[in-house]
Amino acid sequence: MPPRIVTSRPRTLTKARCAAARRIPRLNQNYHSYEHDSSPAYTAEEDVILAAAIHHVPTHGFTSTALSSGIRDAGYPDVAANLFPDGVFSLVKYHLVTERLALSKNTPTAASPASGRVLDMVRHLTLQRLHANKPITHRWQEALAILAMPKHFAPSLYELALLSDEIHFLAGDKSVDTSWYTKRAGLSAIYASTELFMTQDKSPNFKETEDFFDRRLEAAQSLRRTVGDAGQWAGVQAMGIISALRSKGVRV
Repeated sequence: MPPRIVTSRPRTLTKARCAAARRIPRLNQNYHSYEHDSSPAYTAEEDVILAAAIHHVPTHGFTSTALSSGIRDAGYPDVAANLFPDGVFSLVKYHLVTERLALSKNTPTAASPASGRVLDMVRHLTLQRLHANKPITHRWQEALAILAMPKHFAPSLYELALLSDEIHFLAGDKSVDTSWYTKRAGLSAIYASTELFMTQDKSPNFKETEDFFDRRLEAAQSLRRTVGDAGQWAGVQAMGIISALRSKGVRV
């Protein structure tokens, strides 16, 4: 495993100023898969500010107001906004990164699970990640609009790929052939469409979102059993990703 890197809060912050930020779990490293760099995603200052700002999202949305409130809550002057040249995209990305990394907190990686066990874990972890959006679901359309901006498209798509890879890694997937790519491409497409569906779901505890995800996952598994050619399968999944991105307003 990559070395674990621990960040700390600035010493000047008081307990009162960091009360909100403490409710966000401190995350030890940027990535858990062996395939990716584990360098820390944020400096200590960025971490504590964004952690505080996230608590203002349910009220103010993914806006500069939420970011400014987080800066004040963390005890920094307004000029600290210069730490985030990407503006509110930094707040959206922080949510994506922290919730992705939170998946590993209580999820021991399976040593050599059976294929059925891997699929069950993929389902469990994906739904866990989707439910992490519950407090800000009513604001997620704003986040999707920010992610769909041309200048944010590439890092947004990359973060989606990281999420898919992390889920398969934690589920114990040991693929070394072309299925390594097709599984992750497929899950990325399913996750993107399910996340969008969730923003319109009014059912108790997002039951309809879970049902939607299960249908898409089963359809993907059935298609994968039917389509034997890896190139054809990758093409099908690529079209799924394109359709999901178009539904978010991205012109592709």
